[in-house]
Amino acid sequence: MEVKYDPEFEKQLAELGGADAKLCFQCGTCTAGCPSGRRTSYRVRKLVRMAQLDMKDEIINSEELWMCSTCYTCVERCPRRVPIVDVVIALRNMAVAEGHIKAPHKKTATNLYTMGHSVPINDEIKNMRKSLGLPEVPPTVLANQKAYEDLKVILDAAGFNKIVE
Repeated sequence: MEVKYDPEFEKQLAELGGADAKLCFQCGTCTAGCPSGRRTSYRVRKLVRMAQLDMKDEIINSEELWMCSTCYTCVERCPRRVPIVDVVIALRNMAVAEGHIKAPHKKTATNLYTMGHSVPINDEIKNMRKSLGLPEVPPTVLANQKAYEDLKVILDAAGFNKIVE
């Protein structure tokens, strides 16, 4: 497989908030502490290195890009204070803008856009909440139509609807 290097990638990544990837000196602390890396093939260090090398196509088509749980363990442990999660989010935003998004992430985005909540509240959850003495519907936008309408205005203004279309 031929690796392509995109000379515009560094500029695009910087515009999306991922410029600090260049600060990483590849010590591996991020990968060593990553909870997702313990259970998957995710190696955040590899992803950051690919960003440093302007390997845009390899990144936006990578399964690993979507394995980060954004827990910030890598950021807390990084000796250079590289905002690694910001880099990952910038890379994901770039991937989504080019039409690359994994099905579970798209489903979460669709749920947020269509009902104002990332996790649907079904009858089983309502019954469980009721048995715990809680209202069947949590006090989120699910219980407040005005809040949902306000959220939808914000999501539309941010172009979030393009993700779910």
